Amino acid sequence: MEYWVNLVLLFFMYAFLGWCIEVTLKYIQYRRFINRGFFTGPICPIYGVGAALITVCVGGLKPLERGWGITFAVSFFLCGAVEYFTSYFMEKRFHARWWDYSQKPMNLHGRIWIGNLVLFGLGGVAIIHVLNPALLAFLGRFTPSARRTAAIVLAAVFAVDFVDTHFILKLVKAGVERSEADNTEEIRREIATLFSDKNIFYRRFCEAYPEVVYRTEQINARLEAVRVEAERLRREAEQQRERIAQALEPPVAIRSGIIEKQGRLIDMLYDESRATDEEAALKREIEGDVERLNANPLSRLTIGPGDHAGHT
Repeated sequence: MEYWVNLVLLFFMYAFLGWCIEVTLKYIQYRRFINRGFFTGPICPIYGVGAALITVCVGGLKPLERGWGITFAVSFFLCGAVEYFTSYFMEKRFHARWWDYSQKPMNLHGRIWIGNLVLFGLGGVAIIHVLNPALLAFLGRFTPSARRTAAIVLAAVFAVDFVDTHFILKLVKAGVERSEADNTEEIRREIATLFSDKNIFYRRFCEAYPEVVYRTEQINARLEAVRVEAERLRREAEQQRERIAQALEPPVAIRSGIIEKQGRLIDMLYDESRATDEEAALKREIEGDVERLNANPLSRLTIGPGDHAGHT
């Protein structure tokens, strides 16, 4: 029982530490305080879940297997999986991507990227080999009943915050689904307007994720429809261009093509060894006419679309 009580308390400690990290990073980026996270309270549960899972998984290994390398690898993959599937679930559930690493190197579907994974690994090493011993020693100063009471109170407050967050996210989802906008910036403004007459908890949520990317089924459907229509117009334009090119093909070019094909056909059928004098003479006459035609500059002029074959 004491093990699980300590694990719950560690969850809240690391969730609070994660919130502090997020707030600090966003302050550096935007130069203002932003209450990060889905929850109203100073907590980012994804950090607490990751730390608790690392504690359970690595803590279950034999002492000789708890080296820094093993801890790093477990944290690397475990926290990466937590971040990936959290992103996937939240996007499918609420039609929004709350973080996007698509522009980062070595990312997977924009949900995780190598930089964060390395930090997860290093963070896991710090949790197992530095922070957990210190935090557990700190918790050991309190009686078991005091720790149980603290865990129950924190869990109750967390449950209330969870319910409040659930209603906020439902309103976000409804607003996104009703939106007729075809870009995420406009949807973001609509959600902000929707929350403008709500209480501070709703308005805080809009400020918590200034870079949220809304991806609704309507937007995806519109983008697909635009792509299909653009492809259809491209094909029609190519077909029309081919028809126009055929209609405007100069008669001189057509005549030259016919003469060339006739020449190839004569070469295929004419056998000099068996040709009569009349056939040989006709062959020489045709070759002479072709040479005169090729030497005549007028034969290379392009006739406009309004001209007729009889004018050449």
